[in-house]
Amino acid sequence: MPKVQVLNMQGAPVGEMELSEDVFGIKPNTHVLHSAVVGQLASRRRGTQSTLLRGEVRGGGRKPWRQKGTGRARAGSSRSPVWRGGGVVFGPKPRQYGFNLPKKVRRLALRSALSAKVQVENLIVLDDLSLSEAKTREMVKVLTALNVGKKALVVTAETDESVQRAARNIVGVKAMAIEGLNVVDLLYHDVLVLTKEAVTKAEEVFA
Repeated sequence: MPKVQVLNMQGAPVGEMELSEDVFGIKPNTHVLHSAVVGQLASRRRGTQSTLLRGEVRGGGRKPWRQKGTGRARAGSSRSPVWRGGGVVFGPKPRQYGFNLPKKVRRLALRSALSAKVQVENLIVLDDLSLSEAKTREMVKVLTALNVGKKALVVTAETDESVQRAARNIVGVKAMAIEGLNVVDLLYHDVLVLTKEAVTKAEEVFA
């Protein structure tokens, strides 16, 4: 079982914690991680681009000229795709780009990302994270004491408005509850900061 030090908000070690082998100690599956990232980023695409087909362009109901005798090519509508101002052939239409992965695959991707953080020693476990004020300077003090770099993901067991408000103005830092944990944020941020309660909850949910 992997072990990590438990730190307090001042950055001092206060003990050790054994992590679940099933959640924090597996071999990361790069293929599953890639699929999860592609699926999550694809679902963020709005897919609102749209073009008009020849039947949707206004006008063009009258035949431009008679069928025979003019010397020109026969034409039935001035909204043909070969005409200027005509419809678009095979143009984009509103659509959803996202796709669903099986639940077990999504769980495996999260476990792979968490295990990767442990392997490269970029996981910090806090015994508690409670700020006296929902101020940016309070969160900066904590992150400085933990010697966290620019990009850090702070995860609590439950939604903590004070922590999220204190972190949202710091560039590269994001705070969330464990229920919102996702692969893209785990891979994007260099350091993962978890509270002890969040670790316990993650092991219960993702095991």
